[in-house]
Amino acid sequence: MTEYIIRDLSSAVSYLPYGLMAGALAAVILSVINNKRKRLGKKPFDVAALTVFYIYLAILAAITFFSRESGSRNGIDLKVGSTLGINRRNDAFVVENILLFVPFGVVTPWAFESLRNFWGGILFGAAVSTGIECLQMITARGYFQIDDILTNTLGMAVGCLVFFLLHKVSDVLGRSRRIRR
Repeated sequence: MTEYIIRDLSSAVSYLPYGLMAGALAAVILSVINNKRKRLGKKPFDVAALTVFYIYLAILAAITFFSRESGSRNGIDLKVGSTLGINRRNDAFVVENILLFVPFGVVTPWAFESLRNFWGGILFGAAVSTGIECLQMITARGYFQIDDILTNTLGMAVGCLVFFLLHKVSDVLGRSRRIRR
């Protein structure tokens, strides 16, 4: 199973240039918008966080859609747990679906303050995963699987926990620096 995961993660790295190009474009557009917001006296947003969000979104789209030929897969699987335990390849897919959304769970609350509550982040991840599954079904670029939605949502939850932990550590370190001054 590990060899499948390593091979698939290695191939996913090939999508990084597409993500970086999308991120560069997003950074330019976001910077222009942010400068206009500042001139109008509005609160600026975090360009770095939003840029990383768009980089990850582009990579996620490449992995879930553009790496597959249209019409190559179709089907619906509404049985919970149908993927796990069949063989090592399918077990690897389960782990990979969780890993796919962990970075999304970290980046999303960083980019959007409105999603900085645990359940809001998880619901957002479930909605994005459901949207991906629906689009894969419509374009026949993937199977609509309940297991994928559940494992992606689990990955989102793990990522959100990582974000909140890092955010808490950052707050504690920031407070201790202010106290020492």
